[in-house]
Amino acid sequence: MKTLHQVQRYGFNNCSTMKFYLYVITDEAIAGGLSHAEIARRAIAGGADVIQLRDKTCGCRELCQVGRDICTMTKKTNTLFIVNDRLDVALACDADGVHLGQDDIRPGVARQIAPPGFIIGVSVGTVEQAVKAEHEGADYIAVSPVFSTASKYDAGPGRGLDRLKEIRRNVSVPVIAIGGINRDNVPDVIDAGADGVAVISAVVGSPDITKAARELKLLISTRMEALRYERLIT
Repeated sequence: MKTLHQVQRYGFNNCSTMKFYLYVITDEAIAGGLSHAEIARRAIAGGADVIQLRDKTCGCRELCQVGRDICTMTKKTNTLFIVNDRLDVALACDADGVHLGQDDIRPGVARQIAPPGFIIGVSVGTVEQAVKAEHEGADYIAVSPVFSTASKYDAGPGRGLDRLKEIRRNVSVPVIAIGGINRDNVPDVIDAGADGVAVISAVVGSPDITKAARELKLLISTRMEALRYERLIT
């Protein structure tokens, strides 16, 4: 079985076969001052499938060092490691991929720079943006925000579950839901077609990050398995 890092290095990337169930985004402020690396360690211990390093204020050199520290952990646990916005940092710290916003470098341009197998995710808010991102080479898309959230000041109003369903119907790449997702609404998000959920506050803002990650992962996995069973018998 190929590991994620074999996928990255040898170009076997196929995101449709990768598990994105629980995608945890680091935030030192929401975590009460814990470092990005410590947040990642605790989330991985709780079963996170993906760690995204996100820091809008950190300098390039420092961010690269943080990224290398996290990458050391994710390689040992076969956890996917993504860097938010910064393609240069993602490449420098040997991350599995980068996550891009609508105002960042276009995925097609990033694809020309990145090595084979490098994963590129894109945040979208409309069907048109989702279809365009897939056409330009995005490996997965993140519908943002599904619900209103205070974790990202620039996220805008929630798009709702109907928008998530609509986007799911129009693209073939994995769809990650982000924004205001928690234990109470995650089953509805999975039912709407999400292949996984990305969270900040629901895990990183918890007093016990590992426990919060483990409980949320169980809810996601349980609902995913229930949906698979329902499809088999219908």
